[in-house]
Formats: sequence, C-alpha cells, structure tokens
Amino acid sequence: MSSKLILWSITVSLGGFLFGMDVAVISGAEQDIQKLWNLSTLSHGLAVAIALYGTVLGAGFGGWPSDKLGRKLTLQWVAFLFVFSAIGSAIAPDVNTFMFFRFLGGLSIGASSVVAPIYISEIAPPKYRGRMVISFQLNIVLGILIAYVSNYFISGISDDWRWMLGIVAIPAVLFFVLLFFTPETPRWLILHRGDVDEARRIIAYTNPETEKEVNEIIQSKEDQTGSEKLFTKKFKLPLLLSFLFALFNQLSGINAVIYYSPRIFSMTGLGEESSLLSSAGIGLANLVFTILGWFFIDRFGRKVLMYIGSIGYIISLSLITLAFFNQSFANVPIYIFAFIASHAIGQGSVIWVFISEIFPNSVRASGMAWGSLTHWVLAAVIANAFPFFSEQFGGGIIFAFFAVMMIFQLLYVSMLMPETKGVSLENLQKQIIH
Repeated sequence: MSSKLILWSITVSLGGFLFGMDVAVISGAEQDIQKLWNLSTLSHGLAVAIALYGTVLGAGFGGWPSDKLGRKLTLQWVAFLFVFSAIGSAIAPDVNTFMFFRFLGGLSIGASSVVAPIYISEIAPPKYRGRMVISFQLNIVLGILIAYVSNYFISGISDDWRWMLGIVAIPAVLFFVLLFFTPETPRWLILHRGDVDEARRIIAYTNPETEKEVNEIIQSKEDQTGSEKLFTKKFKLPLLLSFLFALFNQLSGINAVIYYSPRIFSMTGLGEESSLLSSAGIGLANLVFTILGWFFIDRFGRKVLMYIGSIGYIISLSLITLAFFNQSFANVPIYIFAFIASHAIGQGSVIWVFISEIFPNSVRASGMAWGSLTHWVLAAVIANAFPFFSEQFGGGIIFAFFAVMMIFQLLYVSMLMPETKGVSLENLQKQIIH
C-alpha cells in the first residue's frame, strides 16, 4: 500500500477513535451525573442514552450529506460537531444543557459510523479492503480503551466527570485539521461529480490497475437505471442482510456492557476503583482481539470470524448468566473479558466492513445509513432501558436473553451471510443483486 493511502485511511479512521471515546467516556461519569442532578432511574437512563438518540438521527440522515456534499466535507462537519459537543458537555450547568450537547455528540457518532466506513471501502483496493475498513473499528476500540484509562486516571480530581467528557475535544481538533489533507473518494467523484480525471489521479495511488478500476466504476454508473431508490425489491437481500447483522450486533448486549461496565462490576461486589480498572481491562481485551480480527479478516474471510465470535458469545454469556443466578461472581470479570474478546474478533471486526461492501455504488450511502440506523436505534433502546431492567430483574435474566439471541445470530451466519473477501465492490454488486 502507498504511504498516501495509509495516511488517508488513518485520518478517516480517527472518526472511529472519536466514536469510541465518546461512547465509552460516559461510563466514568454517569453515576456522578445521577448524583449531581438527583436523577431518577429512568431520567438517568435518558441522560446516558440521549447521545444514542442523536446517533440514530445522525445515522439515519448521514447518507444524504455524504452523497450531496461528498464524503470528505461531511466528515469535516462531523469533526466540528465532535469538538463543539465535547466542550459543551463538559461545561454544562444542568442536565438539559448536558443532554443537548450529548445529543450533538451523538449526531457526530451516527454520521461517522456511516460515512467513514464508506470512505475507506471506496478508496481501498479489494485485497486490503477488510483490513483497511477494520482500521475504523480498531480506532473505535482504541478510543474506548483510552476513554477507560483516562477515566481511571482523572477519577478523584475536582469535577472529574467534566474533564472525562471534555478531553474528547483534543483528538477531535486533530481529526478536523488532518481532513484538509485528505482527498475525496474516486467513486464519489465519478458517480456524483463526473470528475474522471481527479478520480484517476487518486486511484493511481491505491491501485496499479488504474484504468481497469476507473472503467468498472464508470460501467457501474452506466448500469444504473436512473436515480435508484434503496427500498425496492431489487435491494431486498442487502437490506435484509444489513438489518439482521446490525440487529444481532446490539442484541449481544455489547453496548450495555460498554456503557455500564462499572455498574455491572459493582453489581458483582467490586468497589468503584476496581470497577473502573476492570473497565480498562475491557478496553484492552477489545483492542487486542480487534487487532487479531484485523490480521485474519482478509486471510480467513468475514464468515469465519463471525462463527468464532458467535460461539464465543454463547459460551461467555451463558457463564455470566449462571454466575448471576448462582450469586457466584468471582469469575465474572473473566467471563466479561471473554465476551468482549468474542465481540471484538467477530461482530466488532466485521460489521462496518460487511455493511459497507454489500450495497452497490448507487445506494451505498443510503444502505450504510440503513444498517447503521438499525444498529443505533437498538443501542439507544438498550442503553436507556438497561438501568431499569437490571434493577427490576437482575443481571441473570438480562444476560440469558442476550445468550439466546446469539444462538439466532449463529443460524444467520450459517444460513444467510455471504462471503465478501477479496471481491471488488462492483463484482459484489453483481453477485448480491443479480
């Protein structure tokens, strides 16, 4: 790979780093916020989940500016919103102001989860596409780890929760600046602007068979039947595949664990400091096994990683369930680390790669928005409801539900999911649509 391609990929993947930091940083602040503003269980759940409602909106509409304004300019707006929301959340004087800025941060996360994987998938050679799109997920988990570690070290200082939230502004500024040195994707330039010469110049950095790729993109544009709409019979298979993939991602319980890990660990009897440190362990396990996913995804393929992750989910969630029912919590941190490892090497590594690959050029942005919207709607519901249901029913019932859902995911991988490893986006379009 050329140095320019690596730089562009790293820059856009910083959107994933901010995504991860913003998602996880709240875990160290959520209990202080509840105490500070004397929030009820449901109000507290809303204050935590409000960012996810913004994420739903950002994911649902992120495809539109990506098509109209371009991938690059949309990502620059995302970076600006990250800076604004981080500072605003940190200095919020009351819960309503806090929720407003967290909502804006959610808009950034949602749009980022749509546009960044599209950008990387459109600029990457087929041989390296899996690993390059995983760099987005790798940055998500790195951001989660950094958030957990920074929460641990910041904890205890005056107004620590404000510093925990405000620190996200630092990488957001870096992201904004680096995007000025990143080009638009060649597929967007050809499909939306008709600028073949600029697209050819960019492809020359990424693929030695420049003219072949240019011609394939032009041909895919000519094969379009006017302005294509996503929700038609023609695209029913990728719509179903992306919906189910995103559905199972959240029904694993991953965001409940990420958002509320200190609370879950405290339910098992760990003290506050030990809970925060165990949460940092979650971030480390997530990072290590995402790196393994990065290494294997273009070697073994997407389905193999999903088989490994699904089986790991079922085993680890079943062990957590038994621990809660038996009130035997000594090994729960180990089981949760195993759960995180299963997620990282399976769903975590594959989701943004797979969804960004299966839609044709003409509807990729709106298709990615559909998959991301499904993901974030469920994430918001689960994050909002988790404190209430954990208080009412305890951890055993909740984790048993997640385990059963992962059995259904295993069936989905076995019966429906196609392999996409090593195939050009244009050829995938022919295989899945035709």
